Amino acid sequence: MAALSLFSAFGVELEYMLVDARSLDVRPVCDELLRAEAGVLVSDVERGPITWSNELALHVIELKTSGPATSLAPLPELFVENVQRINELAARWGARLLPTGMHPWMDPHRELRLWPHDYGPLYETFHRIFDCRGHGWANLQSVHLNLPFAGDEEFGRLHAAVRLILPLLPALAASSPVMDGRVTGVLDNRLEVYRTNAQRFRMVTGRIIPEPAYTREEYQRLILQPMYDEIAPFDPEGVLQEEFLNARGAIARFSRGTIEIRLLDVQECPEADVALCAAIVAVLQQLVQQRWTTAAEQRQMPIDSLESLLIRTIATAEATVLDDAEFLRHFGAADLAGGTAGDLWQRLIDDACQRDRELDRRFGATLHALLRRGPLARAIGRRLGPEPEASQLAAVYRELAENLAAGRLFGT
Repeated sequence: MAALSLFSAFGVELEYMLVDARSLDVRPVCDELLRAEAGVLVSDVERGPITWSNELALHVIELKTSGPATSLAPLPELFVENVQRINELAARWGARLLPTGMHPWMDPHRELRLWPHDYGPLYETFHRIFDCRGHGWANLQSVHLNLPFAGDEEFGRLHAAVRLILPLLPALAASSPVMDGRVTGVLDNRLEVYRTNAQRFRMVTGRIIPEPAYTREEYQRLILQPMYDEIAPFDPEGVLQEEFLNARGAIARFSRGTIEIRLLDVQECPEADVALCAAIVAVLQQLVQQRWTTAAEQRQMPIDSLESLLIRTIATAEATVLDDAEFLRHFGAADLAGGTAGDLWQRLIDDACQRDRELDRRFGATLHALLRRGPLARAIGRRLGPEPEASQLAAVYRELAENLAAGRLFGT
């Protein structure tokens, strides 16, 4: 099969928590739910354009496009149909789906249950080497956006653009302000724990921002092979000698010709998730087309600067002050130095909607509602205040579960 070219198709994956319908505590029943839908125990259930899959933790289920989707426009409705079907089945166990990037009070050391079935040996290897009981393994739900490329030239252009946009993503998508039952002051706790969840093995996560590798050979030499070499003494059977071991914020999947962006917290409903994906795609297209700077200039942006900005947007999301004029120049926004990440996204999304009438028609109203509200983490924090009671947490997250079931935005 011929490789898909830049922006000719998209893959979207959404992860959700299965929780008790009354208490909202995690419920590790993903295997039973997949069995109920398929009639036999399976790890994937394909339902036309959307597939359900298991994840490492037994309380997490993933919904994903069954194959490359040529348009993002119809995906929110398709995902909501499947959310509603899962909720219908989950009711048999007194369970339902809950959105956002982290469960707000899960104790991962006590409550983690690994998927024990066909991928069990893989997950057991992860657990033996990394100890998956921490938040960065057992309690995190994300959106993965897969973008295709055909050959080294397209890969290099796309990877350069993706590296630039990664530090800005928490400013749009942070949805995890609560961890261990408290508002921490960090808006994207999922990414804060994710970036340090494999510190024992430096090359697995790297610095979240990928190294400047712009061909398959460079990527193998700078990223994949050092990672495989580092893990090899602890993985003598070679179970983890695969691309999926790479835990950077965007990973090259040469086996299927895509770059997978992994820095997005899952939102309150698929309309928000897919709208954000559409905005990101629109900006990446402008970068790849060299609208503001050349591909050669984009490749020179140092990892130190990108990592520093990412660490700040993880904490303060859209309120993060942008003070690097060289970074802003790549987005045609050097004049915004001293402004915020929210200001930059406002400009980029306004511009994208003006340039692309189809984007504006399908997602413009949603995107502008989200920009006015701020990231979901900010909206949750406004509802909760700095020191919420357990009953307040439960009420807000119950409302978020209702938003997911109805396909409705929160706090707009």
